[in-house]
Amino acid sequence: MRMAWTRIAILTAGLAVCWLAEGLVAPAHAAPARDRYFITSDNVRLHMIEAGPPTGHTILFVPGWTMPAWIWAAQIQAFSRTYHVVAFDPRGQGESDVPPGGYEPLRRGQDIAEAIANLEPVPVIVVAWSLGVLDTLAYVHTHGDTNLAGLVLVDNSVGEAPAPVPSPPPRHPAPPLPHAEAMRRFVQGLFAHPPGEAYLDRLTEASLHTPEAAGRALRSYRLPRTYWRDAVYATSRPVLYVVRPYWEAQAENLSRNRPGTESAIFTHAGHALFVDEPARFDALLDDFIRRRIWP
Repeated sequence: MRMAWTRIAILTAGLAVCWLAEGLVAPAHAAPARDRYFITSDNVRLHMIEAGPPTGHTILFVPGWTMPAWIWAAQIQAFSRTYHVVAFDPRGQGESDVPPGGYEPLRRGQDIAEAIANLEPVPVIVVAWSLGVLDTLAYVHTHGDTNLAGLVLVDNSVGEAPAPVPSPPPRHPAPPLPHAEAMRRFVQGLFAHPPGEAYLDRLTEASLHTPEAAGRALRSYRLPRTYWRDAVYATSRPVLYVVRPYWEAQAENLSRNRPGTESAIFTHAGHALFVDEPARFDALLDDFIRRRIWP
């Protein structure tokens, strides 16, 4: 727990420096983050970072493939002034246990359901990024939206048309990289605006907490695209879809076909767009919450 707290403190201090450098004011009176754990129904110990008033409305942040909860550090600090903020380490990620199995959408969706069951008050907003989008939609598909106040889905397909076009395979494929180097390159590729070598080192180290075999399983969800689309259309809760231009056509179709859906395009950010452009992302999320969720 001391190591987790140290990482959070270093990250939030660094973010404050970034805000000041950009001419912004760092959030005042942000509550200290604290560690929290719970045991799942299949006996796996999962970790959450918690901050803000315990009786406030709850925002649950879910990270992407192999990423730790603390990648949401800017949002933890900004929103914990007003809300009960929880960032979740999925199984095999961050400070959570690394069990031999469960790296598939139904179990991961169940983990989110059990995380929410350990939180008060409900309903909660779930803000999910990348693979976390699919895990959250698996939760909605199997558990419904009774405990949800809204969904913010960040930079992944939601099964809407058009389907993503896969990149053609290279004509002369290079030999596979050692796992640690492959993960470092993956982490570097998350950002349009590199956050610095120390940050990249910490994030790469965190990504290596996920075993290579588990990572492969998490990249191989064997469900049809309609499964994810059906989950989005099944919920009556407000939805905000925040993506880069790669998913812009899906955003347009979702907004057109599902009344009340809102979307935003981050043209100049990388996949971790809430790290690349935290001020814009936080303002967007804050506005959505105040208008559509908890006026």
